[in-house]
Amino acid sequence: MTAAPGQPARSVLACGEVRTCLLPSVQALDARAAAQLLRLRADEHVRVSERPSMYALSPEILTGVDCRLPASNGTKVRGVGTVAARAVLTEGRLLQSTAYFSLPATGPDMRRPWGQYLVRPGLVEPFGKLPQQATADGVLRGAGRGELDLGMISEGLLAQLRRHALLDRRVPFKSSPTRLRWVARRVPAGERASLANFTVAEGGLRTMELRLPEGIPAASAAGLCEDLALHDWLLTTVQHMLDNNRIGAIDGPSVVEALHPVVVHLLHLWMPRAHVDPALSHLWDVLEDKPGFSRQWENLSRRIRDRLALQAVAMPHQALSTS
Repeated sequence: MTAAPGQPARSVLACGEVRTCLLPSVQALDARAAAQLLRLRADEHVRVSERPSMYALSPEILTGVDCRLPASNGTKVRGVGTVAARAVLTEGRLLQSTAYFSLPATGPDMRRPWGQYLVRPGLVEPFGKLPQQATADGVLRGAGRGELDLGMISEGLLAQLRRHALLDRRVPFKSSPTRLRWVARRVPAGERASLANFTVAEGGLRTMELRLPEGIPAASAAGLCEDLALHDWLLTTVQHMLDNNRIGAIDGPSVVEALHPVVVHLLHLWMPRAHVDPALSHLWDVLEDKPGFSRQWENLSRRIRDRLALQAVAMPHQALSTS
């Protein structure tokens, strides 16, 4: 049974993709500049919070879609509706874009007028019955030719923001973007949200599967995924910086030069759950247990501080030996 026009359809699946990167600006943006950057719509304000960290969330914009849904088994199911997209800037330094939508179990056999899709933002209706497992697997695999491509929508928004006149398009250090694809299956309202799987793949790709109770909006799942993606980017970037600079092999002023960007721009950004819906914040416990996100971060931070401390102790001796 499909929902009547104007009535919200009960979703069984929510899907999204998050892109995370370093803002192309030598200087971090303050709250006012962040709001200017993320003002995607003139009729809605950017939400800015300065506690416990500076966090700016753009209003959502909609992209109309009418195409095949991703399907791992080759099933050709047409979907029509709108994909919601938004952007986040954390501490004026890390930029993220997210595209996501929800799907009901069944949809009409005929296309509705566009006005009826627009009153259900972020909902894509299948023609007929939705192949839930194949669609979830297809989203995690990545869109094929002619299929709904969340990555393209998310990347398009990110590219638009990177070209903003506020930005000088220079970066304080080199880094690589990451992608997080996620799907959330709906479970009965009495059940608790759960994280079923988190996978690190090649090329900066991560995938995540959630169980999301009815009543928790897809936007909350998107917020959780943005938070996880941000902290995964931090771990990945700092680890690569330490490995690429061969911190254990270099000495002298080169140590300080190599570690300076980490200390100045990244160490203070670690703050899991700071902007996550309280109904979903417990899902961080899974990643804290295994693989142990915060333990990994504490270990990296300790290595950096210990290396700088050793260099500080060595500097007077080096100065004496060269005098």
